[in-house]
Amino acid sequence: MYEIRTDLALEAREKFEEDNVEIKGVVLEEKRAGKDMLISKVVIETENGAKSMGKPKGTYVTLEAPNMMEEDEEYHKEISVELARIIRELVPLEQKDMSLLVVGLGNREVTPDALGPNVVDQLFVTRHMIREFGTYALGEEHTNQISGIVPGVMAQTGMESLEIVQGVAKETKPDCIFVIDALAARSVKRLNRTIQITDAGINPGSGVGNHRNGINRESIGVPVIAIGVPTVVDAATIVSDTMSSLIGAMTQAEHLKRIGHSLNALEESEKHALFRELLSPSLNAMFVTPKDIDESIRQISLTLSEGLNLAFQKHGGMS
Repeated sequence: MYEIRTDLALEAREKFEEDNVEIKGVVLEEKRAGKDMLISKVVIETENGAKSMGKPKGTYVTLEAPNMMEEDEEYHKEISVELARIIRELVPLEQKDMSLLVVGLGNREVTPDALGPNVVDQLFVTRHMIREFGTYALGEEHTNQISGIVPGVMAQTGMESLEIVQGVAKETKPDCIFVIDALAARSVKRLNRTIQITDAGINPGSGVGNHRNGINRESIGVPVIAIGVPTVVDAATIVSDTMSSLIGAMTQAEHLKRIGHSLNALEESEKHALFRELLSPSLNAMFVTPKDIDESIRQISLTLSEGLNLAFQKHGGMS
């Protein structure tokens, strides 16, 4: 059976809607925000819901910004502010001075996978300065201790990212960990235009079939907020979308109507299974990224880092 390749809980939820299946224990809320932004919240409340969705229980907030690839400074500022608001809804950062660790997952040498390291590079880290000069050395708005780490990938270090994060967390004792990673999407339209924020942690590489040990509250011992942007899509998805458009066109063509309606009568999962069988073995395991991914990663990492910097501030920037 064809399995949808996506890290986005929203897309996993949409798959059930396409198949007209109701999932108990999963709640979906949507609202508009800012300029052309849609915020969707998927809450997986039960173990049955988690099993159906193939994702852990928790809250998954998706911020869709269709113009995120445009060089519009004001628009990206709006996204950063909205991201900061969502983070603050998931983590009560105002309660006390906190120690926060930001983990940038991914491989610097592979552009679509370099989002995490690029975000950490642009963070305003403060832990070393506060420990050296005192709590108010940077002003009241920067009293949270921010530290960052880029653990690399197993092929570079020989270690699981989880092992490295566990070791760092044991030494630095953060109150909360933020994990940044590139994701895989089901829909081409969501590439580099969507941010997912969840309190359920993350399984690095799961969207592209490389299942690593999960970084979450259970494995680390403190809350873990995972933030990601889909930068790749399964090649089978592109073929599937193209074939769906072709079927739609066939239903409109007089001499192809019968075939078109027969194919259109298949369930979405059956269509995807058929399209995957038509793919060559080489395409079957291929993931695709946009040609301007270098610029996209640069822009998106700046937007994410600004959102995190705003969220971590005690005062200001969140009006």
